[in-house]
Amino acid sequence: MARLTLVTTKDCHLCGEARDQMRRVSEESGEPWEEKDVADDRELLVEYGDRLPVVLLDGREHGYWTVDRERLLKDLSS
Repeated sequence: MARLTLVTTKDCHLCGEARDQMRRVSEESGEPWEEKDVADDRELLVEYGDRLPVVLLDGREHGYWTVDRERLLKDLSS
C-alpha cells in the first residue's frame, strides 16, 4: 500500500490539478502514490465526498481541495 493516496472523483477540475501536484511530489520524493475514486468506494464517498480532492498520508487526512506540496514533502521526510 502506498503512503500517499489521492481521493478523487470524475469531472472534478480540482482533482486534475491535485494529480499534477501529486506527480511532482512523487518525482521529488521518490514516493509512489495511488488514486482512489469515491465512485468505487462508498466509505470514501461518505467520509470525503464534500471536500474532494483529499490527500491521505499514511492513511490519515493530510489536506483537501489543494495539495500543499511543500508541507507534504516535509511531512514525507519526517
